[in-house]
Amino acid sequence: MPIYAYRCEACGFAKDVLQKVSDPLLTKCLSCGKSTFRKQLTAAGFQLKGTGWYATDFRGGAGPATAPAVAAETPAAAEGSTAIKPAAAAGDTASTV
Repeated sequence: MPIYAYRCEACGFAKDVLQKVSDPLLTKCLSCGKSTFRKQLTAAGFQLKGTGWYATDFRGGAGPATAPAVAAETPAAAEGSTAIKPAAAAGDTASTV
């Protein structure tokens, strides 16, 4: 059975009530007796259990295992050509003219 939240518009009295879905809505306030007791819109409170849900599979932030990346060969490397040398470092004494 669901739990519904009620609040009186006149006096502000609030109460959570366990009711069947088929039960009629409560209208009379349990505190002041006026007919201003209204059901409130609330978020559903439930938790999914078992494997395959957020709490068991994704909660820790660990992502799925991925295969290591394989470096793609360039056409020049595939033909046996020499690789391009990196640019000279800032402290290198080679001429950069």
